[in-house]
Amino acid sequence: MDIVRHLHYFTVVAEELHFGNAAVRLGMAQPPLSQRIKRLEEELGVRLFDRSARQVRLTEEGRLLLGEAREIVARVDRLKDLLRHGGEGVLKAGIPPDLGSVVIGALVAGFRRHNPDVRLAPAEIWTADQVTALGEGAIDVGIVRHPVTAPGLHFGRMLVQTPGVLLPAGDPLAGGPAVHLADLADREVVLFSREGEPGPHAETIAECRRHGFVPARIHYGITLGLVLAGAAVAFGAETDVPGLRWRPLLGSPIVWRVSTAWREQTPAVAGFDEVAVRILKENAGMTDEAAVPVRRVSPRPAMGFLA
Repeated sequence: MDIVRHLHYFTVVAEELHFGNAAVRLGMAQPPLSQRIKRLEEELGVRLFDRSARQVRLTEEGRLLLGEAREIVARVDRLKDLLRHGGEGVLKAGIPPDLGSVVIGALVAGFRRHNPDVRLAPAEIWTADQVTALGEGAIDVGIVRHPVTAPGLHFGRMLVQTPGVLLPAGDPLAGGPAVHLADLADREVVLFSREGEPGPHAETIAECRRHGFVPARIHYGITLGLVLAGAAVAFGAETDVPGLRWRPLLGSPIVWRVSTAWREQTPAVAGFDEVAVRILKENAGMTDEAAVPVRRVSPRPAMGFLA
């Protein structure tokens, strides 16, 4: 078996904790992915995941393997880069998976224009895993969501994103100018990984509850299939995906803070930081933290919820 490839499959499943979402990221069907994880478990003689109908969790053996697996995969990738590109420099960058292909493509193109001698190698990694990868040297720079507590990390300019709500096109709320969080009461929601984005996840759920929205169920991942099917809503940037409608949240109650992060600032890292700020503002609707007005809290008429 190709142990490195199987370890790569394992790390993606460990990041998503959802075989379907991991299969989408890997560009493969779910049954072959499940079979390859099973084969890896047989090869290592341990069970890596606890699987149930509703949840996938890492076992203790899986948690022990995850850091080593990431390092092995990263080392092999660096070796391939070295042999493939010779003297050309490579900058490995972590990108949150939900930023989307348009943002990643703009980052690669923008970085290349200003740093022609360095190839940008983006990897879709959630914040918690980026912090680990930065500490291990598996990546050189990342785009992370705050709050982040990690000794030795340095951060670039703080940007903020005020996500709206994504609804199926036929939803009654899709025709209005804005949506109050309380209007989503009893809905299910799709949100980024709790383990991958622990700080923003906790802050987002707290704001939802504070404004009258207690999700009936939280689905973790970045798939919008549940939204298209009318089974859930999601928070995120405006999108033109057919069948979806984006609406702002009344009062912008949810705010995600984003910045670049690195351990050692090289010219290439500084170049990435500069390009990332511009691309995130142009393509992901982010603004400088200082430019965001202080939100005023007011009761929602006839409901008593905070707005």
